[in-house]
Amino acid sequence: MDSAAAPPCHVLAVPYPGRGHINAMLNLCRLLAARGRVSATVVVTEEWLGLLGSEPATSGVRLEAIPNVVPSEHGRAADMVGFVEAVYTRMEAPFERLLDRLGAAPAAIVADTFVPWTVRVGDRRGVPVCVLSPLSATMFSVQYHFDRLPVASGGTAPPVSDNSDGNDSCLIEKYIPGLKSVRLTDLEPTHSNKIVLNQIVEAYRHVRKAQCVIFTSFYELESDAIGSLRRELPCPVFAVGPCIPFMELQENNAISEEEQGYMAWLDAQPVNSVLYVSLGSYLSVSSAQLDEIAMGLAQSKVKFLWVLRNAGSHMQELVGGSDGVVIQWCDQLKVLCHPSVGGFFTHCGMNSTLEGLYAGVPMLTLPIAFDQPINSRLIVDEWKVGYGLKEKIRDDGIIGREEIAEGVKTLMNCDDVEGTRRRASLMKQASRAAVEVGGSSDSDITSLINYISQFSD
Repeated sequence: MDSAAAPPCHVLAVPYPGRGHINAMLNLCRLLAARGRVSATVVVTEEWLGLLGSEPATSGVRLEAIPNVVPSEHGRAADMVGFVEAVYTRMEAPFERLLDRLGAAPAAIVADTFVPWTVRVGDRRGVPVCVLSPLSATMFSVQYHFDRLPVASGGTAPPVSDNSDGNDSCLIEKYIPGLKSVRLTDLEPTHSNKIVLNQIVEAYRHVRKAQCVIFTSFYELESDAIGSLRRELPCPVFAVGPCIPFMELQENNAISEEEQGYMAWLDAQPVNSVLYVSLGSYLSVSSAQLDEIAMGLAQSKVKFLWVLRNAGSHMQELVGGSDGVVIQWCDQLKVLCHPSVGGFFTHCGMNSTLEGLYAGVPMLTLPIAFDQPINSRLIVDEWKVGYGLKEKIRDDGIIGREEIAEGVKTLMNCDDVEGTRRRASLMKQASRAAVEVGGSSDSDITSLINYISQFSD
């Protein structure tokens, strides 16, 4: 029998029930299943099963659902702490019932960092657990070693400022090796919330008991952080990224009916002339900030394609007369790789960051929370493939339209001595080389499959 039709090794994959986390897990499972030696069952809630629809179409990857024991995806940002608490306390029992129903134990459980109870389940049932970090290796290292930082006592705000005069006292590398450019203030606001911090610390207590750690990043992107973690962690570390849907992009260039309008518009634009704007689907900026962004885009006179869910007539009025298009949804990676797209205005979620790097597109960053400020720091200060807006914030917490317009124009005209576009192109080459045969991620995927397969009966 064809090994691709009946893979000898089966894993249960458990993502945290959020869009970015689920996408990262699905992309990992597709990468594993593409080798024909692994099949994966991805466990989501019934709500997410409905939201995902026909996904995944990849052979060897299927979906299973547990009941909706956590709050709805719609509006979960209103009570982040309560949502995380529900994930931590309500999903374990229905997952174990699903395990009983499926019968034969999987070779391994591949679980998101933030579903820590999977480690307990694996320990009880004798099933190894591999932890997938959908965050950067840099952010993982910060959270894994949080006890080394001066902010660890009580989760108080960092006692330093980014407005230092070159003194490196605010650099996290002073406390955690391998993190060159990240500052303590990049942990705001998430890590100054004591309840949120305790939830993060709880997750990493379980990570320490896992059989291995998997990153959606790739070695060349974060060699210092990944190298340091490989030396220190008591388990294998695999960097298999970029875990983005590049295989689907390579295999299917067909344009769906839903895509025809905006793709036709992109086709009609000059090379590198369009700014793609997407600030995420979970957290969002305030309505006042959204207005400033809209007016800043219009003021910049730059062509743009803005993905904005639930964009109403008010927003259309603000950008009216500009050479821009506002849409509800798009295939982000396909858009970023379109030759007319020359810049990416992003919230710096890890999936979006990896997609921007894969496309070789310079980025304008407006991070909101969680890992986004650190990703922004990497984009701007370490990889030097973009520019940040956060430093332009006013006393009222808003970045004005003039600053946004200036940032947009700087980004779109970055063919200059700074070499931002050239470095973005080099990152594109590195991203693609990592997943080619013999590349660092290709080799780590093979090693991960070999590692998991040893647990198979």
